[in-house]
Amino acid sequence: MIVRYPVPAAEHVFEQEIKQSRFIATVTYAPDAAAARARIAEIAARYPDATHNCWAFLAGIGPGAEFGMSDDGEPGGTAGRPMLMVLQGSGIGDIAAVVTRYFGGVKLGSGGLVRAYGGTLQKALATLPLREQVVRRSGLLIVDYAQYEQLRRLLSSCDALIQEEHFAAQVTLRVALPLDQWETCAAAVRDLSNGSVELLPLDAQPVSSE
Repeated sequence: MIVRYPVPAAEHVFEQEIKQSRFIATVTYAPDAAAARARIAEIAARYPDATHNCWAFLAGIGPGAEFGMSDDGEPGGTAGRPMLMVLQGSGIGDIAAVVTRYFGGVKLGSGGLVRAYGGTLQKALATLPLREQVVRRSGLLIVDYAQYEQLRRLLSSCDALIQEEHFAAQVTLRVALPLDQWETCAAAVRDLSNGSVELLPLDAQPVSSE
């Protein structure tokens, strides 16, 4: 499982002209398929007079990622598929892209369309601002007040996010740890507390690091 991967940090637009046709690539963050389709619809709505609004998305990364694509009226396989291939080859996850075309009167042919849509998106990705996405597992810790400060310092060294803290007879912490740090941190918690505290797993979720 890929634990850390780049995702779009912000929406990004790249535009170029190819044989009098105007191609506009808009790339944005999309953490799941529903978000991707919503963002694609929103972007396409900005260009209601365009000849085509072709798109592709990749929610997640690697073999388990959800994906989708559309040629939006261009000949089959000449727009959405080459765009998806560019996304899959980029190493970037959680990403949606729309390439808008305003036809300029010169037909490009199937090969020309593949190069135009794939190439425009590739150029957009070359200047796309990125941030890191980290898959984290949430866990619970119940500690005595005497152990609290030391434990907080340990969690900080493990790149943990403190999601919740509840102070009662003991302190209950809900934390989110990078999946690749989980076992190391769990062992360190046991060592620090002489086995009296356990890191109890809850779930795994993607969390972005700015």
